Amino acid sequence: MAREYDTARLVRKECISEQTQCFHFEFVLEGRQDFLFTPGQFVSFVANDADGKEQTRAYSIASAPRGNRFDLCINRVGAGFFSNHLIDLAAGDKVRMHGPYGYFTLREPITDSILIATGTGIAPMRGFVQWLFPADGTDRSEGKDIWLVEGTRHAGDLYYREEFETLAARKPNFHYLPTLSRAEESWPGLRGYVQEHVARIVEERAARLGQPLPVPPLDPATPRDAMRFDIHAYICGLNNMVSAVRERLVRFGWHRRQIVFERYD
Repeated sequence: MAREYDTARLVRKECISEQTQCFHFEFVLEGRQDFLFTPGQFVSFVANDADGKEQTRAYSIASAPRGNRFDLCINRVGAGFFSNHLIDLAAGDKVRMHGPYGYFTLREPITDSILIATGTGIAPMRGFVQWLFPADGTDRSEGKDIWLVEGTRHAGDLYYREEFETLAARKPNFHYLPTLSRAEESWPGLRGYVQEHVARIVEERAARLGQPLPVPPLDPATPRDAMRFDIHAYICGLNNMVSAVRERLVRFGWHRRQIVFERYD
């Protein structure tokens, strides 16, 4: 069966970090009323390079579904064809794409959740957060605690910081924890790597609920469909960060099915 392609037209582009040359994009799909996807999925863009060779690159969607529109969050990569191709687009320019794809999605039913991201790994997390706490005032979080731990080196590279801070001020069960590994002296917030703060969340939650750590292991005979957890972690970023967070959670006795991750290197 031949693959079906869509045409995405760039509506808006904004540089959200000069230092890392990170851009926020808003696209509309031409000829479609709706673009149905699950938050956390990705799309594949297709274009020909300077030699006429067709190139394909996958990008996580940085928004929840809203009609025929979707957002992306992309860093310029020095020698990377596709990131430069997209960042050099102007409003009104078009690009071919197909999708959505992927299984980096929120598990149902919604549980307490720790969302952990570095760099443009924040893209699917923004989609999760927008879906859980829509702008229309509805709330799909079911009162569960949702922590978003966003890590980077410098404060200027905390993508969508103002958006998350505004939501945290409005929703008491949404907790935004930005942390810097190379913080300036004036930075008033958290310092260090994301895995350190994830560990603190897990420890403090277990103490509050009177739960033991490490978590007692599941009965090996438990069928996959019968496995139930009261908290999940969702991790997106470079491999070293993903591995470090997974190792911390495994030490707490977490089951691998509680830890959902996506690497982009």
